[in-house]
Amino acid sequence: MKSLRHDWLPTAANIVGYQLAWVACVAGAGNGMAWLGPVAALAFVAGTLALGGKRNADLRALALAVPMGLAMDSMFAASGWLNYAQAWPWPQLAPSWIWALWAAFAMTLNHSLSFLDDRPWLAALFGLVGGPLAYWAAAGTFGAVEFGAPLAWIIAALALAWALLMPLLITLNRRLAGSTEVIA
Repeated sequence: MKSLRHDWLPTAANIVGYQLAWVACVAGAGNGMAWLGPVAALAFVAGTLALGGKRNADLRALALAVPMGLAMDSMFAASGWLNYAQAWPWPQLAPSWIWALWAAFAMTLNHSLSFLDDRPWLAALFGLVGGPLAYWAAAGTFGAVEFGAPLAWIIAALALAWALLMPLLITLNRRLAGSTEVIA
């Protein structure tokens, strides 16, 4: 079992960096500056890859989280349940700023969220609560997304999707780490 003890400074930097990227993505999209989020997320991803000390693990997390997250968010967009601001390149898919947001989120999996590695139930709980809260805040505070169905339905669907996605991401990331350690 992984220890909960971490060097607090890199963990705090990862949390703050991700939050700054998140705000840049949703505030930029909500205010007609969809480029702002991808620029901030790129800086966060590049900084994490350069300074985070887990380059291979972070690249693996990117390869897992970005397509899985885009598939989930694109399903919500295609259904009309989520309508993203600055919906480029196509309104039926997750927009470019969501791509950037998922890349930034991937950088938390091996850093500030690494305590979830051996706790899939806790990852599910984080997803259940944190996922819908992020969309609700993006909609209410920043206007980055609009809900195309009754709020209760969307929150429930997002909670379920995130409660399934988080432990899946954490588990796949951990298992692939083990398979590459055996080979290397």
